[in-house]
Amino acid sequence: MKQLEIFTDGACSGNPGPAGIGFLIRKDGKVLKEFSQPIGEATNNIAEYTALIYALQEALILRADEVYVKSDSELMCRQVQGIYKVKDPNIRSLFDQVQHLIRGFRSFHIDHVLRQNNKDADALSKKAIKKQAKVFASAEDAGEESPSSEG
Repeated sequence: MKQLEIFTDGACSGNPGPAGIGFLIRKDGKVLKEFSQPIGEATNNIAEYTALIYALQEALILRADEVYVKSDSELMCRQVQGIYKVKDPNIRSLFDQVQHLIRGFRSFHIDHVLRQNNKDADALSKKAIKKQAKVFASAEDAGEESPSSEG
């Protein structure tokens, strides 16, 4: 039986704003996968759900049987646990994707953890935002230097 521990985080600069996701997957304490990716403009909650979706997809690729997810998003954790209702229509489709992915595991657990207990995933999501900011800055610089932008 393959048990994986997953730490996820989504972050944005402004809400909504440039957003990034990050996750870390461990098996028996050993890191199997680290992931960090910008996702464009999003709200914090959309980033949190997107990070979870990416992580669950990766866990399925790794053929996990049991998944233990830890996230510092209390709202997302409580919604996935069925404690809170999903009221936001923009979150509903992401929530539905999570529910669909969960069915691929024999056992699924998700727990809310304090931010200080989710530092690695938090750093990965923030790294993605910085990466996105550099891409935008480079594109703007290129636009200023191009002859077509001269007026």
